Amino acid sequence: MPQAMTYLPSLEGQELMFVQAIFDQLTEEEARRFAMSYQQRRRDPGLILILTIVAMVFLPGLHRFFLDKVGSGVVHLFTCGWCWIGTIMDLVNHKNLTFEYNAKIASEISAMLR
Repeated sequence: MPQAMTYLPSLEGQELMFVQAIFDQLTEEEARRFAMSYQQRRRDPGLILILTIVAMVFLPGLHRFFLDKVGSGVVHLFTCGWCWIGTIMDLVNHKNLTFEYNAKIASEISAMLR
């Protein structure tokens, strides 16, 4: 059984547990292909935090667009991040936003491999 930490050492916490559950169902070759695809498509929580700060100052909703949440990105853009309240909430919840995106990507890649 392949270990997620072997292929993706930068993962931690909730994301690591989620990816390990996927790895438990994969062969070594599938795990290697999954890791390569996932590494290219996943988003880093630190980057999302930086983009959220930039969104607060320059371009509201930037972080939402980067997480493929175009609808809420447009809403943030036209409402100045709900008068900055939504952007401040996203600052606090940037790890959860990133995990949701990464979990969706991991599920898509896993489904493609089967």
